[in-house]
Amino acid sequence: MFRFNKLVTLTSVAVTLLASPLATASDLKVVSTFSIISDFAENVGGDRIALTTLVGPNNDAHTYEPRPIDVTAVKNADLVFANGANFEGFLGRLIQASGSTAKVIELTEGIQLLRNAHDDDHDHSNDQHHDDHHHHKNHKHDDKHGGHTHHHYDSHTGGHNHSHGEYDPHAWQSVPNARIYVNNIAEAFCTADPGGCPSYRENAKSYDAKLIMLEKDLEALVSEIPLDKRTVITSHDAFGYLAQEYGFQFLAPQGASTGSEASAQTVARLIQQIKQQQASALFVENISNPQLIQQIANETGMKVGGKLYSDALSTEDGDAATYIDMMRHNLSTIRDATLNQ
Repeated sequence: MFRFNKLVTLTSVAVTLLASPLATASDLKVVSTFSIISDFAENVGGDRIALTTLVGPNNDAHTYEPRPIDVTAVKNADLVFANGANFEGFLGRLIQASGSTAKVIELTEGIQLLRNAHDDDHDHSNDQHHDDHHHHKNHKHDDKHGGHTHHHYDSHTGGHNHSHGEYDPHAWQSVPNARIYVNNIAEAFCTADPGGCPSYRENAKSYDAKLIMLEKDLEALVSEIPLDKRTVITSHDAFGYLAQEYGFQFLAPQGASTGSEASAQTVARLIQQIKQQQASALFVENISNPQLIQQIANETGMKVGGKLYSDALSTEDGDAATYIDMMRHNLSTIRDATLNQ
């Protein structure tokens, strides 16, 4: 497996967008760090971009190890789309190793991130995400995001990124946040390829209309779930933004990263909490080993209610081949499981 010899922090790599075009319309080479961002980029970029995805469907960005082919893709890229908020622990090393001069766009720029629970004292409830740094539903989707500045992409971990730091990076789990991702992508494309800007803006507008409809559909799904049945269990703490948007409580044996193992004491404490709070449903995730969730199911008498998609889409023939499919699938699965438990 390909590994880098040493960790480097990219304090010398400027990632501010330049005003001049980076490539011709037919040549704009884009690298996306994982499948959900790729879906956004495809919807906005259309046939004007050549897109490479580093972490593909059903794969886990938390534990991802870059390959030599990734070094080549990043080296040749005009733009690199990343989630940011310390989600991609591998990206700083990858860019440094590639010698790339690509512009790295952190798509969570402009989003009010939730504070992360500390893994060392994780109480398995995403409620504490919301105490200090509140997320607002009424985002504006205008040009104010187009002028945001981009920061050096830092990675302070020598191996897998076991902790995401101060903020929860899983912001795409809120549709209003997803609309900001899309707006940021359109602005980046317009800066890199001004000639294609009308097309990018029209594509973004069309996709944004679909996301607005998705919001309404999800609200209708959630309205079918009684308030006392909105406590559910997942593999890792990836659904804080979904929880805040719709009044859920998600409990998880692992923190915001799948890179660290849950201790026996942590699992026992979670099982006690599940029994006390009478959780309504239990789910595996597409990126996680189901063994731990099955253990919890065996010890609580609960049945696994299905699979949720947290940090990656499914393959094209799966239940969550697109972001819109993923969100509908997750909320439908939660609704069905909580009502039938």
